[in-house]
Amino acid sequence: MLKTPVGHVFASDPALALPPSQRLHLILLGVQDVARSTRFYEALGWRKSATGNEGFAKFDLGGQALCLISRTALAQDAGLEVPASATYAGMALIHLARRPEEVPAILAQAVAAGGRIVKPATRTRWGIAGYFADPDGHLFEVDYEDAWVFDAEHRLVVDRVNPSEVL
Repeated sequence: MLKTPVGHVFASDPALALPPSQRLHLILLGVQDVARSTRFYEALGWRKSATGNEGFAKFDLGGQALCLISRTALAQDAGLEVPASATYAGMALIHLARRPEEVPAILAQAVAAGGRIVKPATRTRWGIAGYFADPDGHLFEVDYEDAWVFDAEHRLVVDRVNPSEVL
């Protein structure tokens, strides 16, 4: 397949359907200005991978990567019209804090980096949570809840909860 010319379209044969593994490897955000967005994430304290390039930045999330590409390039790659402006996409990326007091501190760092608070750190039924938007309006929730279980490297253990903390 890799020896065919660029642009060759392959048919998807239902008889050969294969489900993807249950994992995400890359989160690709379309941004207005890759350099500006890269500076924002670096100002959050994230380290950019040296394996990106001027039009494609990568940040290691511990086995997954947050990648930045221009909105135009992303739309073109997907075969879509370039949207006139970004609108609410109905999704957010979530960082689970280690302690409740980290939630407002992380939100403050996001503002210092050039983001904006969408919802300040607020006591919720389950813990403390707030939202910020990056320079392109992508939503990030910063959340603390006692119910979440983590391994020694602060990776979420998806199939476990602290039962005494679940409402």
